[in-house]
Amino acid sequence: MSTTPRKAGRHFLQIPGPTPIPDRVLRAMDYQVLDHRGPRFQEMALRVLDKVKTVFKTKSHVLIFPASGSGAWEAALTNTLNPGDKVLMYETGQFATLWHQMAQRLGLKPDFIASDWRTGVDPQKIAEKLAADKNHEIKAVCVVHHETSGGLLSDLPAIRKAIDDNNHPALFMVDTVSGLGSADLRHDEWKIDVTVAGSQKGMMLPPGLAFNAISAKAIEASKSATMPRGYWSWEDMLAANKNGFFPYTPATQILYGLDVAVDLIHEEGFDNILARHKRFGKATRAAVAAWGFENLAREPYHSPVMTAVMMPGGKGGDAYRKIVLDTFDMSLGAGLNKIADRIFRIGHLGDTNDLTIMGALAGVEMGFEIAGIPYRKGGVQAAMDVIASHYAQKQPVAQAAE
Repeated sequence: MSTTPRKAGRHFLQIPGPTPIPDRVLRAMDYQVLDHRGPRFQEMALRVLDKVKTVFKTKSHVLIFPASGSGAWEAALTNTLNPGDKVLMYETGQFATLWHQMAQRLGLKPDFIASDWRTGVDPQKIAEKLAADKNHEIKAVCVVHHETSGGLLSDLPAIRKAIDDNNHPALFMVDTVSGLGSADLRHDEWKIDVTVAGSQKGMMLPPGLAFNAISAKAIEASKSATMPRGYWSWEDMLAANKNGFFPYTPATQILYGLDVAVDLIHEEGFDNILARHKRFGKATRAAVAAWGFENLAREPYHSPVMTAVMMPGGKGGDAYRKIVLDTFDMSLGAGLNKIADRIFRIGHLGDTNDLTIMGALAGVEMGFEIAGIPYRKGGVQAAMDVIASHYAQKQPVAQAAE
């Protein structure tokens, strides 16, 4: 038995994923395992496979693998490309970097546009690369929609336009592991060929599901692709899904949760979800500015999903996060790779509300005081002003008492 005193109340999980799971989703997963070859599972799977399309805003297929988002990357690449194919990628941060490394390991030839991890994808640079590719050697453009390591949101319609303006046949692949369910994503309208996502962030589920939303063009490419694949085969998954089954044992309990999570998304409404996340991002950035700190992400790439705060002096992020965790039982996100210890990340996504965000920002500000980090007071008040003004604008003007 631990000798550490119990900490009352809930743990504040303010990392940019995994995110807290709604009670209704937890209750849905608290259910006995079904025979994944039986009729009751088949009924549930057919329902879930159909309704999850609405989150991606697609009428095409959404494939669900028992895996993390990294598995969804590999499925996207191996099902559509051939060894030695050239792919265009953009260095928005750690996860774009990892996707690039995977492409190299798979024998692809990525052209990786370098950046400083403070800006999202520049559509003009994509356009320039495609314009210079007269022989159409680039077979795919692979970008991260929301870069979780730095809180950077890229303009997908502008990137799609860069592809179309150059009449380039490259597949358009998008990682939206942390964007789905938190930031605007339209698979069909934006003509995305493969949308890569995961369950543990805006979808409000545990880690364990990897998604590929795939266009007709991507399916056609898969028919002639020669990259080795077994576990990740779209062909096997499509054939099994057609009848409500999977080619191997699925993550049954998380599928129960997905069934309910999609319901919750529709009950709140996509427009309300996007507005809520934008409000949290605006409030958090207002607090950061009031404290006198700098946001890692530059305009116009600010995120509605999370905010990466640069440490004064360029170091000390990990020690500060430990103080906040030990004192207030709140987890903040760490800096990764080249920005390790230089930042901390405040997640404001998923199943969260205004008061939760305000509590998190209060913990951040008190943490500065306890850690002895120089800051200006008033960040929490600045965030409160943003949130309060949002609701004040919706209320009728109070009538003066007679």
